Amino acid sequence: MEGFDAVKGLLNKIYGTKKGALAFNKIFPLIERFPIKKREAQEYFSQEDVVLITYGDSLSSGKEAPLITFHRFTAKHLKDVFSTIHILPFFPYSSDDGFSISDFYSVNPKLGSWEDIKLLSGNFQLMFDLVLNHVSSKSKWFGKYLNEEEGFEDLAIEADPSTDLSGVTRPRSLPLLTEFTKGSGKAVNIWTTFSADQIDLNFKSIDVLKKMIEILLFYVKQGATILRLDAIAYLWKEIGTNCVHLSQTHDVVKLFRSILDCVAPDIMIITETNVPHAENISYFGDGRNEAQMVYNFTLPPLLFYSFAIEDSTALSSWAKGLYLKPEANTFFNFTASHDGIGVRPLEGILPEEEIDRLVKIVKENGGRVSYKRNSDGSESPYELNITYIDALLNKKNGVDKYHPDRFLASQAIQFVLPGVPAAYIHSILGSHNWEQGVRQTQMARTINREKLRLDDILKQLEDPDSFRSRIFFPYIELIKIRKKQPAFHPNAFFEILELDPKVFVISRYCKEQTIYALTNISSTHVSVSLPKHRGDFDMKDLLSGKIFKADSIGLNPYQFAWLVTQK
Repeated sequence: MEGFDAVKGLLNKIYGTKKGALAFNKIFPLIERFPIKKREAQEYFSQEDVVLITYGDSLSSGKEAPLITFHRFTAKHLKDVFSTIHILPFFPYSSDDGFSISDFYSVNPKLGSWEDIKLLSGNFQLMFDLVLNHVSSKSKWFGKYLNEEEGFEDLAIEADPSTDLSGVTRPRSLPLLTEFTKGSGKAVNIWTTFSADQIDLNFKSIDVLKKMIEILLFYVKQGATILRLDAIAYLWKEIGTNCVHLSQTHDVVKLFRSILDCVAPDIMIITETNVPHAENISYFGDGRNEAQMVYNFTLPPLLFYSFAIEDSTALSSWAKGLYLKPEANTFFNFTASHDGIGVRPLEGILPEEEIDRLVKIVKENGGRVSYKRNSDGSESPYELNITYIDALLNKKNGVDKYHPDRFLASQAIQFVLPGVPAAYIHSILGSHNWEQGVRQTQMARTINREKLRLDDILKQLEDPDSFRSRIFFPYIELIKIRKKQPAFHPNAFFEILELDPKVFVISRYCKEQTIYALTNISSTHVSVSLPKHRGDFDMKDLLSGKIFKADSIGLNPYQFAWLVTQK
């Protein structure tokens, strides 16, 4: 079959002809046994696609498994709002809030069971994390490696500590190598890119590749419709290189895509690469042979910056480049996630002093800053650890009366850009910085990972004056209205209009509809006119139902409008 030929060709490219043939003989039986599915949908995306990002225990009641509590809440409040739920790693783990996995095949019993995951899949499509780069040092896999058991001898990457590894790109300021002792008593230095507890997997080993393909197919069987390739940029290591975005890494992504195209062509791949924009979009490949979606990592920090200075110039300039020719892929637009706001994606867009401005704002608003180690031994900001809501807090005038409006305006921009939008649970629920959690874990990222009690949340949502209520209900209504508009299809055409630096304006259009989405990102009233409608045209706001004149559109501070021409 043509698809299997592609798999074989990629294996030969990655490992060479002899080793590639051996790899194919080991992998082909896995594919052959998999119940092949035919492609059902005509296209991957629609305007109704909206993703909710959450931990399995972001909501709990204390009376049942958190996944059951979460199912009850979503079934009542979010069933017709979100199409997909990304449940962050819900497997047994030893650190990093789930990303140091000790068992890829089990559901963490503290969260629930596979039956609970299946229950969620009755109302939503599901997005799983495929944590490819590393495994927990407490896992059985690594224990077998230390004991040098057959099939696990090459699980990890050993390196001589005297080797010059200064050119390796580092997402952390921690040591790259960690010393362990094998069962034989031999001391070895192991590659640990993210932490001493996260053992980098050696994809030069066919046994490792086979294990991860087995997991890939297992997740598809368990109901995953989107597979998130976590930390994929660091997958392949070659001493003497920067060990990021290597050609072999891209070939592994292509290999997984080819396998899925053979057996489950409706399943999508999304790559998570917190890097500058040009590097990020390289994981689209030719548009059809790597990821269907990539995280739009430049959006969160650039949007934050635009609101901070009340000027959309840089945002508008960058957004003009979001055009993607193939219709088989798109951006995954988000502002907040379980991680912080990455600043590396601003490289080449903002000067260093403007990034320092964001660092200062984050610290003033109660956040933290995580740093990365550079090749010269220095450190620079890597990630801003703060809830997106509190990042947009403006304390200049004491009480910030515009705080909810400013945050909702930022989300409105996210939802009108080309791509599939995603919202973090703490964004829709209006969560502030979790200071207590940071004190408990001594981890900066904990600030945006609060564990919420469902009863407390429901009480606050019942109070129309509570901050959570002022965020949640307008946010949900925003999504509901967006999902009905064909012009917001992820691949619909768009044009950025630069009418006033204080207003971000994008036109989204398709055969059925044209929408002009305007967002005032400033604390002052602004009036603009649409150049294509210089006459006295009436335009209706899809959000409020109000009528605007196209040649004189007045927007209050942080007001946003989605305008269509009145027929």
